[in-house]
Amino acid sequence: MAEGFKIEQNHGKSRVRVARVWRRVAGSGHVIVEWNVGVSLFSDCLPAYTSADNSAIVATDSMKNTVYAKAKECTEVMSMESFAVLLGKHFTSYYPPVTAAVINIVEKPWERVAVDGQPHSHGFKLGSEKHTTEVRVEKYGTLSVTSGIEGLALLKTTQSGFEGFVRDHFTLLPETRERMVATEVTAAWRYPFADVSDIPAKPFCFTQRYLDVKKVLADTFFGSPLEGVYSPSVQNTLYVMAKAVLNRFPDIASVKLRMPNLHFLPVNLSSKDNPNMVKVGCNTNSFADDVYMPTDEPHGTIEATVSRTLSRM
Repeated sequence: MAEGFKIEQNHGKSRVRVARVWRRVAGSGHVIVEWNVGVSLFSDCLPAYTSADNSAIVATDSMKNTVYAKAKECTEVMSMESFAVLLGKHFTSYYPPVTAAVINIVEKPWERVAVDGQPHSHGFKLGSEKHTTEVRVEKYGTLSVTSGIEGLALLKTTQSGFEGFVRDHFTLLPETRERMVATEVTAAWRYPFADVSDIPAKPFCFTQRYLDVKKVLADTFFGSPLEGVYSPSVQNTLYVMAKAVLNRFPDIASVKLRMPNLHFLPVNLSSKDNPNMVKVGCNTNSFADDVYMPTDEPHGTIEATVSRTLSRM
């Protein structure tokens, strides 16, 4: 409280872009990561707001420089979750006024290339979906770690439908058991670690867990290679995907998925005089079920969090 007002405050540095190259990694050639780091500090610096006293403020320029300095100190390959924990521990232990630190990182998806079927020792190309994390470290070790995916684009050309939904005088959408389904998954999963000391002494491979979760999400969405799996709604598919992650990985406490329904609308150019418009030069190929108008505006938005009993997201 200050002068009868309640103040909730934090300050930090956003969009700190850092790349780290490890050049001597046994058996894999060079390794590169590129991270977009955000730092937010919670501290006892109320006088800075009320009395223009900056003596307890950690300068945001110092936060930026710390990111680069700590990246340099990481002589071994490190996941961005582990790097975020390292930063959080530093800020909460090095600066007495700081009570908690929240570190957000988004990793740019550089992927090793293969030339003539052989992984290149130092060549990389840019991928698509991004690995994300948010880590909160409090002064006495309390910890929360959330990892995620942004931009995981998935599409099936069949094996999807939508029936039995509420119908009223506003409803124009027909029911169907045959449609395309596409989405761009945003996922976040929380680990059960409640304290810095809970992270296993043997380095926990957050990066491998990210790759494994991404594979489980995609494989569950698609189903088997030949038969696939029927999706009666995005809602049901979302739940089945989240459940598959929790069943596969006991070290994940909860999963949040956001899956916009990106539409592919069948093009209908038929008319009274020409009910089955045919492509020029073709005798039998009509536009039915093979030509679509892709659109993502407006789109349906489906999201849910699936947790283990007594878990919190």
